[in-house]
Amino acid sequence: MRLLTQTKVFRFLVYTLLILAILYFLSLIDFILQPIGTVITSIALPIIGAGFLFYVTEPLIRLFERFNIKRIFAVILVFVVIMLVVAFSVYFLIPMVQEQLNRLSDNAPAFRSWLEEALRWVETNQQYIPDEFNTSVDDIIDQLSGYAQEAVGSIFNAIGAIFNFVVSFVLIPFFLFFMLKDSKKFIPFVTQFFSPKKKDSLERLFASINNSLGSFIQGQMIISFSVGTMLLIGYLIVGLEYALILAIFALFMNVIPYLGPWLSAIPAVLIGFFQDPMTGVWTAVVMIVVQQIEGNLIEPNVMGKVLNVHPLTVVVIMIAAGATIGFIGFILAVPMYAVTKATVTHFYHEYLNHKKTSEQYLI
Repeated sequence: MRLLTQTKVFRFLVYTLLILAILYFLSLIDFILQPIGTVITSIALPIIGAGFLFYVTEPLIRLFERFNIKRIFAVILVFVVIMLVVAFSVYFLIPMVQEQLNRLSDNAPAFRSWLEEALRWVETNQQYIPDEFNTSVDDIIDQLSGYAQEAVGSIFNAIGAIFNFVVSFVLIPFFLFFMLKDSKKFIPFVTQFFSPKKKDSLERLFASINNSLGSFIQGQMIISFSVGTMLLIGYLIVGLEYALILAIFALFMNVIPYLGPWLSAIPAVLIGFFQDPMTGVWTAVVMIVVQQIEGNLIEPNVMGKVLNVHPLTVVVIMIAAGATIGFIGFILAVPMYAVTKATVTHFYHEYLNHKKTSEQYLI
């Protein structure tokens, strides 16, 4: 009969208690961890931004290397391409976006009044709406009237946040340059301190994580640009005002899987109805058609089964991350899950292989 201490349940309880004990002791030294957390937070944005651009531009690096171009020159060419894209945006896109934003800002009071009237109409003309919904409508109207005061009060806080963001944003090219230049040196540097067997295991782990992150980010970028382009064409066809900024907004929101497309549809449809009821209807039709094309044609062919995760799981993960971290949690939830899944799966297979090898030796 097996001893109690050798059962899986006992080991699980011991590991759980150890983890809880470690978390408790970490809470006792919060005064030490807090400054470390501040430092990590300050460099998180440039590292995340550079890592995102690394996976976006890495295929271009490999393309240049196929033509026997040295990696350092390939990196320089990539930066030239990035600067050309930035120059195109500055001279062509940004002026059009600024012009549409100015017009949208001028029409903001009229749009707010229209939205308040629409909400009141829903409240007064629908007799079967629950009281809770009517209360929510009143709350929304009250919040709309207070947005201007809140915006003025947060200007000074926003200036400090923008300054920190700009400083971090400037560091992104430096991180990106060395990531692209020395990416092949990272894994050998980390694994050189381990035995050959563990070195091989870590190399396979890093390769799995790199493949999961790279495939997800590159696939999501292709999907986002495809959706943004299709929406821009559709908005222009139906005559929707502010088509460019709404399409760009949808492009960035589409980085959030599943939830992003629906979140980007709300302002577009509302502005369409504000412009003209039929324009709002046709805008909704455009959104539905584009999302059907994305969900049934583009995403299955681009993403395939990169993460092999059920959509409901993704939504739950993003909601949990958003509630814990904030809006950034919606964006980072799936990549973080991909890394965690790849790591856990790798070590689980390593455990099974080790157990199988041990049993063979016993036989």
